[in-house]
Amino acid sequence: MKRNFQSLLSLAFLGVTALLISGASTKPTPVSNPVWPPAPDDPRVVYVRELHAPADIGQSASLFKRVGNWITGENGESVSMQKPFGLALDETGNLCVTDMGANRVYYCDFKHKQWRSFDGVGKTKFASPVAVARKDGIFYVADSQLGKVFAFGDNGKPVREISTPLVRPVGLAIAGNSLAVVDSQAHAVLVFDLQGKLRFQFGQRGAGNGEFNFPTHIATDRQGHFLVTDSMNSRVQVFDLAGKFISTFGSNGNTSGHFGRPKGVAADTFGHIYVADAVFDNVQVFDLSGRLLLNIGQSGNRPGEFGLPGGVAVGADNQIYIADGYNHRVQVLKYVGQK
Repeated sequence: MKRNFQSLLSLAFLGVTALLISGASTKPTPVSNPVWPPAPDDPRVVYVRELHAPADIGQSASLFKRVGNWITGENGESVSMQKPFGLALDETGNLCVTDMGANRVYYCDFKHKQWRSFDGVGKTKFASPVAVARKDGIFYVADSQLGKVFAFGDNGKPVREISTPLVRPVGLAIAGNSLAVVDSQAHAVLVFDLQGKLRFQFGQRGAGNGEFNFPTHIATDRQGHFLVTDSMNSRVQVFDLAGKFISTFGSNGNTSGHFGRPKGVAADTFGHIYVADAVFDNVQVFDLSGRLLLNIGQSGNRPGEFGLPGGVAVGADNQIYIADGYNHRVQVLKYVGQK
């Protein structure tokens, strides 16, 4: 019996060894990252990578923190994205993210490979941080549930807050020395100076030009426009920086060039406008006249696929950041085509 048992062990060892050798010699089939439009057309947008946790920007946990996590059983999820929603890039090209799943704000400092996390301002905890902007080292965070925009520094200490006359702030954009705030409940855009003083506002509820029905996101382009997602009217409206209506594009529908529920909006250096749609799980690209240029993505969790996309931000290098909420990540694409 002993000899039979040893024989079985020998056979098992040989089998495992064969499997290991076979596995080691088998090379995985390379998978090419998606591009849009697909071949044979020349690519205009290419997939770059995804961001989910500090390691994705090159930050490694210290030995002390790794040992502490091992002892406590924590895995660092408090600083990993759960449901990213609002995005913004500051003047240095670093990424700000609001996380509605964790009620946190993240700051991805790419140059220094640092990932900062904020769960509130001073003694106030975020309840529903939906939008963010940053300039000159100051964060501006819109909390829709608290009905305020909080301004704070890198140390998390409050600088100021904006409340009245805000009701439900949901979108932020900085244009020069102005802070534009989308208020979905007021169906308007309110423009403040960076000290929190109201300068002017535009919009009211309706479906006409310059009117809104629960607007959500706002961005600026390099031609001096506000781009406002008029979500329940299924369109994007274009204004000058004084709030004067210029144009609108998009309408409700389920074909290309139409929207189900438009969310994030942003423009690249060529003036192409990127609009995320939370119903169709894609991003559509338009020119300023509203002509559809390209469709990007579909429902799914692979590279270039989306699950409830939200905010969009585009850098000076034409890298495109898209909050992929249900997939717990921000996807990074890049425009590589010509104008």
